[in-house]
Parts: sequence; C-alpha cells; structure tokens
Amino acid sequence: MATVLFRGLTWRTLTLIAFETALLVGAVFLGAYLRLGSVAWDDLTMGGLLGKSLVISAVVQLCLYYNELYDMRLVRDHRELAVRTLQALGASSLVLGSMYFFFPDLVIGRGVFLIAAAFVMIGVTAWRLVFEFAARHIAPRERILLVGTNQAAIALARELLERSELGVRIVGFVDPDPAKVATPILNTGITGGIDDIPRIVHEQKVDRVVVSLVEARGKLPMERLLEMKLAGVRFDHLASVYEEYTGKIAVENLRPSWLIFSAGFEKSSVANSLKRAFDIGLSIAMSIVLLPIMAATALAVKLTSPGPAVYSQERVGADGGTFTIYKFRSMRQDAEAATGAVWSQKNDPRITPWGRFMRRTRLDELPQLWNVVRGDMSFVGPRPERPKFVAELTEQIPFYGLRHAVKPGLTGWAQVRYTYGASVEDALEKLQYDLFYIKHMSAAMDFYILFETIKTVVLRRGA
Repeated sequence: MATVLFRGLTWRTLTLIAFETALLVGAVFLGAYLRLGSVAWDDLTMGGLLGKSLVISAVVQLCLYYNELYDMRLVRDHRELAVRTLQALGASSLVLGSMYFFFPDLVIGRGVFLIAAAFVMIGVTAWRLVFEFAARHIAPRERILLVGTNQAAIALARELLERSELGVRIVGFVDPDPAKVATPILNTGITGGIDDIPRIVHEQKVDRVVVSLVEARGKLPMERLLEMKLAGVRFDHLASVYEEYTGKIAVENLRPSWLIFSAGFEKSSVANSLKRAFDIGLSIAMSIVLLPIMAATALAVKLTSPGPAVYSQERVGADGGTFTIYKFRSMRQDAEAATGAVWSQKNDPRITPWGRFMRRTRLDELPQLWNVVRGDMSFVGPRPERPKFVAELTEQIPFYGLRHAVKPGLTGWAQVRYTYGASVEDALEKLQYDLFYIKHMSAAMDFYILFETIKTVVLRRGA
C-alpha cells in the first residue's frame, strides 16, 4: 500500500529518489576511478570524493526534477524519458561548470563528469524502466472499490490509474442504480449495486471501500459494512481520499459537515505572525535585488505601447474586503474601454507583444511586492479576483467565498498545479486547490509552493 507522505509524495517515490541518489553517486565514483585511478578514492570524506559526488548528485537530481522527470505520468514514453534525461544532464553540466568556476575546490578531476554522465544516462533510464515495471507488476497494490460514479469519483479513478507509483488499483465501481451495472468506466466498470458491496469486497479481495456520500447516503447496508470493517476492510469518504491523492478538495462531493469535522482549517496567531514576518522580509529583499529589472521592465512597457507602465485594479482580499492591486501593464491602455470587466482569453488580442513576454515570465506581477509589504497580500495564497467576477462565481460555485478566509497571494497551490484559465469551470478547478491549501497551510507547504513556483516560471508554464 502506498502511503502518501506530502501532497502525493509516497514511499515508492522516496524509494525511487533514494536509489537514484545512490546510482548517481556510484556513477561519479566509477567515473573518477576510470579517469584518475584508485588515487581518486584516497579521500572518501565529505570534503573529498564523497562530498563532491553528493554535490553532483544534488545538481543532477535538481535538473531531473526541473525537467519533470519525477512526474511519472510524463515519462511513460521511453523515448521521452531518454530525451528528458539527456536534457537534464546537459543542464547539469552548465550548472556544474558555473559552480566550478566560482568554487574550483569542488572539481573532482577533468573529464570525470562526462564519463559519469554516460553511466548516469544508461543507469537512470534502466532504473526508471525497472521501477515502472516493478510498480505495475511486482510491488503490492492497494485494491480500492469506489461507491459512486459522479465526476469526483471518476476523476479520482483517473488520477490513480495514471500514477502507477501510488500502488493503487481500482477494482470497480458501485452505483445505486442497478440498471447501470456492467456500464464501462475507464479501464474497469460498474461491477454491482449497493447490495453487492459485501460480495464484491470478498471476491475482489478489496482493501478499501471509498464511498461518495452524495450518491450512497441512506442506501448503505450498514450492519454488513460494519462486519467488513471489523474484519479488516477500510472505509473512507470519497472527499478524504480524493484530497489525499489529488491535492485538491472535491467541491462537488463536499458537505459543510465534512469541512467542520475533518482535520485542518486551523488558524494560529503565531503561525500568522511568522508568515507575515516572512512576507515582509522576502518582499523587501526581492524589491532591492530586482529593482534594476523592474525599472527596465517599466521602461520597456512605456516604449512598446502608449499608456502608464503600472496600472492598478480593485481586487477582493481577505475576509471579502477589497484592495488595490498593482501590476505592470500587459494590455493595451483601452483594453476594457468598450467591454468593461471580462475574462482574459487564450491568445487575447488585447495583450501587447511585450505584455505577452511579461506574462510568460511573471514580470508583470513584480509590483505586487508592494501589496505584500502593505499587507494586502501574502507571498502564498489564492490569487485575488475582481469584485465583479467574485460576485458571479459566488452565485455559481458552492463554497467559493471560503477562499477569502486567508490573504490572497502572489503565487499559490492552484497556480503551480493548474494551468492558467479564465472561465467558471477553471475557477471551480482552482477553488478546489485553494481549499486544499487553506486546509493544510503551513510554513513547509509555503516553501514547497515557492520552490514549485520557481520551476513554473523557469519552464514558463501556465501563463
């Protein structure tokens, strides 16, 4: 059974990373031996070959991470795996070359990394293929029966199907309507009705029954299910399992009682004070460091289109209050003169060529450092929306107002997990991530989101 440790990080993933670290260090040792002979192994301390090998391993794994090689859904294609690994090694050589220029003592020996890179290319590719095969066919898998066939249940099943490293297998679906039995869903189907749950659990050796209370409330054979629970079968709400594996909260399957009685959604004055101190310190430091870039960006806006370099706009913040947000102008000055407030679109004709570049690189967001200093925003939190859109979305989407329980952020869980969108459907999807963040918000999660944001900006995703 795969135990989720942190937002989808499982023991299987940790095994992958740990073994890969040993493989990378071993490749460097072998490269050092082939290039320098046994003299390379004379100093195996942290200041010698071992420490230098760990530096190389850390750089290579960081480049593998930034090239999406730890997202197992993207590297099922073996050709894609080889290409991305080669790209990551190329990036690693550039990073290491820069490090060696400033810190020459880290160099093991001329040509060692090139030799090691060949072993890494072969070893990492082979190890990933072995790991994927073992995860699918050898390692034990948790067998799950889904009770309910709504959108959240199918989305959960699709997520589990795509992520073999989780070690989960969907044995089938149960639907309250007997007429739907045998209807195919994904790679399985509806295997029975509510009364068939005990039989399916016994025949399919089910480890966990995941119940959508929206569809099954009041219809479950509680005495029989209690007997199964006492016999070792685990039962869970769909909302809890969906949250565990997808990193978002299924609004469609949500009830106020679940929000009230589930863990999380806790506020601490100490945590809030530390978060505020971090926001102020980081925003001031970034403003000083990035001042030349901000000045150059403002000048470029002025030179490429008429109008002010910075524009302001009213947004909804914490507790539903409004504040003025500042951004470098990426659209024409008269972008909404005729239409008023409207959603931005893909390939929006109102965006200037320089504005498009700013959006891809997030340069247009830099003036919001001032909003963070003022206390209107935090570094991490839900993105603030305009009052007109908030009023519309609150009417159309359940629990939408809950996202205003915390300060909005420059970046957030929804921004690093979901591509840019501007529609009610996109707002619903982002709300599910925002609620997950509000429930689990912590300093550790904020740092993780900031780290992911760097990758998002570098790869220019979601703009």
